[in-house]
Amino acid sequence: MKRILFYILFISTTTYAQVDNLGVIKGKVLNASTDQKLENVHIINLSQVIGTITNNEGDFSIQAKVNDTLYFSYIGYKPLQVRVTNDWIKFGDVKIKMTELGIALEEVVVADVQLTGYLEIDAKRIPVYNNYRYSISGLNSGYEGGSKQPGAVNKVLGAIFNPADFLYNIFSKRSKELRKLRKMKKDDEIRNLLETKFDRATLMALLQVERLDIDEILRNCNYSSDFIKFANDLQILDAISECYEEYKILDRK
Repeated sequence: MKRILFYILFISTTTYAQVDNLGVIKGKVLNASTDQKLENVHIINLSQVIGTITNNEGDFSIQAKVNDTLYFSYIGYKPLQVRVTNDWIKFGDVKIKMTELGIALEEVVVADVQLTGYLEIDAKRIPVYNNYRYSISGLNSGYEGGSKQPGAVNKVLGAIFNPADFLYNIFSKRSKELRKLRKMKKDDEIRNLLETKFDRATLMALLQVERLDIDEILRNCNYSSDFIKFANDLQILDAISECYEEYKILDRK
């Protein structure tokens, strides 16, 4: 009887622990050199795909469990990934120290565009780069074919009717990470962070892919080189998400 009661107690305790293992952890983010409190540092739980920011005292709280990875991002500082440990959950607040980046300004070359002061003439002298997004009836979205020329249409049609071997390889290998795309798009803190970033670092951490892989995904999804180069990280996230949803539809067929 005692043995049966012990088993019931053990099972109940284990079940409770499994349900309760996702809790709220707290911490403070500081400058590693000066111990200055850092406000508006973005923190993303890469495992749970949720985000938050530090307050004016550098404090933050976020849902997490043991072995989750937190990603810290702040302008002018080196991004940081920290693993959640048993001690963190047991003893409470911890101090996270971020290191400033040495930023060297590169020489900027400004193209010489001579203006006359007449709007009609000057408007023709300023270079304009256009990339056109083509839409085909029956498909959910369009395809970016680059400049508006006859070859662009052929590029779009080729993208539709040729098998996307590269996308199959990269999407199938990273299906676990890519399933998080919808959760990333719904979290306001993550979207706000990505909208201000252009370096792809946060996306690389979230999706567990390299920068070259991100560029190659977009190229195979028929996004122009201008879009790949100049879009912010939120636009890149939405583009990859759109491409992945289309891939899943074609893969099922």
